Amino acid sequence: QVQLQESGPGLVKPSQTLSLTCTVSGGSITANHYYWTWIRQPPGKGLEWMGAIDLRGSTYYSPSLESRTSISRDTSKNQFTLQLSSVTPEDTAVYYCARVWYGLGINKYDYWGQGTQVTVSS
Repeated sequence: QVQLQESGPGLVKPSQTLSLTCTVSGGSITANHYYWTWIRQPPGKGLEWMGAIDLRGSTYYSPSLESRTSISRDTSKNQFTLQLSSVTPEDTAVYYCARVWYGLGINKYDYWGQGTQVTVSS
């Protein structure tokens, strides 16, 4: 059973960098046919895909967030990390990490973390 768990501070001050880690158990972040994503949901809004990292460590970002987003990984700990710089209150959201299976022209979000609330406030 694959499990993902987000961790990080729940409160970040404006202009600072938000940093979250997703710890994966039950499956390797270097396994073939998977990539690992960060998604967020601001209050009262829908899900927003932020970016992903694949088995080779290549990263992909939402164009709207690319200038402020960095995703990295630590294969020895089976973790991947999100950093979002220059945060504003508009970055307040529940942040999720998720695993995506890809193949045959489809992407399937098969496992999610429980989500972690991050509030940007002074």
